[in-house]
Amino acid sequence: GWPEQVKTMQRNWIGKSYGCEIEFSVKDHVDSVKVYTTRPDTLLGVTYIAIAAEHPLASFIKKNNPTIEAFINECTRGSVAEADLATAEKIGIDSGLRAIHPITQKEVPIWIANYVLMNYGSGAVMAVPAHDDRDFHFAKKYKLRIEQVIEPIDSKTINLAEAAYTDHGRLINSGEFNGLEFQAAFDAIVKKLTSLNKGKKTTQFRLRDWGISRQRYWGCPIPIIKCQSCGEVPVPEKDLPVVLPESIVMNGVGSPIKQDKSFYKTICPSCGKDAERETDTMDTFVESSWYFARYPSYDNQNAMVDERSNYWMPVDQYIGGIEHAILHLLYARFFNKLLRDLGLINHKEPFKNLLTQGMVLKNGTKMSKSKGNTVDPQSLIDQFGADTARLFIMFAAPPEQSLEWSDSGVEGANRFLKRLWKTVYDHHAKGKIESYKEGELSPQTKNLRFELHQTIQKITDDIQRRHSFNTAISSVMELMNTFAKVESEDPLTLSVKQEVIQNVILLLNPFVPHICHALWSELFNTKIDHEIWPKADPKALIKNEYAMVIQVNGKLRGNMLVSTDLEQKDIERMALENEDVKRFIGQENKVKKMIFVPKKLINIVTG
Repeated sequence: GWPEQVKTMQRNWIGKSYGCEIEFSVKDHVDSVKVYTTRPDTLLGVTYIAIAAEHPLASFIKKNNPTIEAFINECTRGSVAEADLATAEKIGIDSGLRAIHPITQKEVPIWIANYVLMNYGSGAVMAVPAHDDRDFHFAKKYKLRIEQVIEPIDSKTINLAEAAYTDHGRLINSGEFNGLEFQAAFDAIVKKLTSLNKGKKTTQFRLRDWGISRQRYWGCPIPIIKCQSCGEVPVPEKDLPVVLPESIVMNGVGSPIKQDKSFYKTICPSCGKDAERETDTMDTFVESSWYFARYPSYDNQNAMVDERSNYWMPVDQYIGGIEHAILHLLYARFFNKLLRDLGLINHKEPFKNLLTQGMVLKNGTKMSKSKGNTVDPQSLIDQFGADTARLFIMFAAPPEQSLEWSDSGVEGANRFLKRLWKTVYDHHAKGKIESYKEGELSPQTKNLRFELHQTIQKITDDIQRRHSFNTAISSVMELMNTFAKVESEDPLTLSVKQEVIQNVILLLNPFVPHICHALWSELFNTKIDHEIWPKADPKALIKNEYAMVIQVNGKLRGNMLVSTDLEQKDIERMALENEDVKRFIGQENKVKKMIFVPKKLINIVTG
């Protein structure tokens, strides 16, 4: 699947909303103002209309009003990015025009405001200061009327002198709609507006058009020919694709294509007169929006994709940064649906699973040359080797989270690899040992083999399904700790240890390939690349015993392995015979009682 964060970001960016388009007539003017709102329940609280500086009404007014013209020019010089407008000071000017409320027929002033975007909706908003934060601050600044039309359902006290009340509630001061709650009011007011031919229920999106032309060489040529007589004419299909010229001069001044007459000078396919090709190229996001579908059909010169794309697609696992959530990943989904609708592919989505990897941080911030907090990988490799760097990065945090760079963490990873190397070589020095096949094992050795196959099972799932590389590495570390505690060197135990070492090298190979390659070559004189991935032995995972903690008067004094077929009285006797426990009970203490928690612990109470 996809991370919920990415889905939420795309959902918000697309911004699908259900609301109402409302038409306000303009007094003494032939044109009207259309607004879109998701809160028609607040319609009776409108005290002004705000329009964008680029709105047609604003353009009309400025012709005869130098003050308004100067204000509009000031607005158009500023940023129109939503993020900037959200934090910028809200400014406006009274246009002098008055709108007519579609239900009450009252006049409301029309203001030109910098916080209204022309490229969203109709470039106009109905302002309800009592129930919208932005409208509230604007109204307070310019001393505009604030009229409450919604009250909390729970009769909670609100203070409109301090802040707007923006939650849903019950209508007041709304005539025939008084007493209605949000959904009922929404439906009733939309129905009323529809009957008056002043509004209708509608759906809108925040999504904008995507301007794809770029003044660069590196991009797909836009297949348009500009003709003085015919205007913009598409390149005929027989002449596609338009290929970038290779005989260009990169002098750093403008687009090199514009300087290549042999490319842009051409003939109009409609009238045969001299014409010019479009010299802008497409945004490279266009190419990256469908490259994955092209890969399986890379050598097809007659079509974008063929049946091979249907065989291989969709992509099983896609990896990329969260910064691509609302650009590349959204465009890729759009192109996939376009190709599907054209009948070129038959899958709905391009990527089955998405992993968004985190960043490497230093001192809590993203590494950057300007901040001087970068770490040179080469110096790290020179000091510790590439495997240490790989192991630390994959062990320090889950791949989807950012990790904090730590020199001590790097040193810890290096120590583990040195310990692994020494363990393997010490074991190898004991001579030729075959991996375990069968035989009666001691409880400790049996537990080691259980942990080995449990680890194989877990790491396989961690890598293939969960992509949880840090927990996979942690599991190997835990297994090696258990390995170190098994001191017996009888032939069967050594054969299990051989099995552990063999599988540990295979399990770590994706993470630390250089060390694993060297160890495997030394042990088996073959290449590890040709080995298959380990499989857990189901028999080894059947546990006939379990570990129990032994306490004396509530303090940990020992532990023991207990067979699953033993009864409570047998387990209690085993606990009393445990050598570690005997030392703490002594001859003078009597056992008062034994607290038994099945499969967990025994607490021996003495006195």
